[in-house]
Amino acid sequence: MSNSLLTRPRRLRRTPTLRRMVRETTLSVDNLIAPLFVRHGKGLVNPIASMPGQAQLSVDMAVRETEALAKLGVPAVLLFGIPAQKDAIGSENFDPNGIVPQSIRAIKSAVPDMIVISDMCFCEYTSHGHCGLINTPDSAQFNPHLETGYMLNDPSLTLLGRASVVHAQAGADIIAPSGMLDGMVGAIRSALDADGFSHTVIMSYAAKYASSLYGPFRDAAEGVPQFGDRSQYQMDIANTREALKEVMLDIDEGADILMVKPAGTNLDIIQHIHERTNLPIAAYQVSGEFSMIKAAAANGWIDERRVALETLVALRRAGADMIVTYFAKDVGQWLMVNG
Repeated sequence: MSNSLLTRPRRLRRTPTLRRMVRETTLSVDNLIAPLFVRHGKGLVNPIASMPGQAQLSVDMAVRETEALAKLGVPAVLLFGIPAQKDAIGSENFDPNGIVPQSIRAIKSAVPDMIVISDMCFCEYTSHGHCGLINTPDSAQFNPHLETGYMLNDPSLTLLGRASVVHAQAGADIIAPSGMLDGMVGAIRSALDADGFSHTVIMSYAAKYASSLYGPFRDAAEGVPQFGDRSQYQMDIANTREALKEVMLDIDEGADILMVKPAGTNLDIIQHIHERTNLPIAAYQVSGEFSMIKAAAANGWIDERRVALETLVALRRAGADMIVTYFAKDVGQWLMVNG
C-alpha cells in the first residue's frame, strides 16, 4: 500500500476547520437540560459545597437563573424540590402549593418557552429518604408479608400519579419519574390522561442504577436515606439485559423519552437503547461525575472545559439526544463564545 493511502485519514485532521467539517458528532445547547434545586424562601442562593458553582435556589432566584439559561439558548430545566417539612408520605410533593409547583408556575410565567421538567420521586420529600411508601407496622399500607423497611410498590404508584397531576396542573411540560418502581410510567400516564393531561410528556428514568456517584446530589437535595440504601429498587450496576428489559417495559407503558443514569459509566447501555428503539434518549451526567471534574480542575490536573465537553460529546456519540448536566450553563457560555 502506498504512503499516500496510509496517510489519507490524517489529511482530514490537519486543521481545525477540516476537523470541524468532517466531525461526526456535534454538541449544541439544544441537547442540554439544566438541573435546578429549589427551596422555600426569597432571595436565597445557598451554595452546595460538594458541587462547586451549584446552589439551592428560592423560587425568585430560580426564575432569574432560568432567564439566564434561556438567553444562552438552553431549552429545558429539571426541577428538584426541597420541602419545608418532610413526612412519611412526602406530602409536599402532591401539595399544589409545594415548592416545585410554585417554581413551575413562576418559571412558566417568566419564560413561557422554557421546557420545565419535574423530577417525580419522593426521596427529597420523605422523612426516611426513600422513593415511596415504606412498610412499617404503624403505617396504613402495612403488609405483614414483607419485611419492615421494604418500599411498597403499588401504594407508591398511587401517590406518584397524584403528584404528577398536581405538577402538570402547575404547568410542567414533562414529568420525569425517577424511582425505578415497577409500573410507574403506566400509573403516571393513566393519572395524567384521566385528568386531561394527555399532552404531558413522560421522560422515564428507564435505566437508573444504584450508583456510588450520587453522593453530592444527596447533599444538594437533602435526600439521604435514613436507613439502608436504594438497591432494592434501583438497578445493579453489573446488569445490561435487565436495563433493556426495563426500557421495553417503560415503552409498553407509554414513555415518551428514555433516561439512562448515571451517564458516563453507562455508555454501552445508551448505545444498546439507541440501536433497539426509536424513542429519544436522555442521559444524566450525575453530580459525582460533575464534582470529580470540578475537583480535578481545581487542583490543576485537568482542563475543566475540555474534559467537560469531551464527556458530553461522548454521550452524544453513544446515542444520547439530550443530556442532563450541571455544566449546562457553562457549555452554553462556551459555545456562545465559540460562535
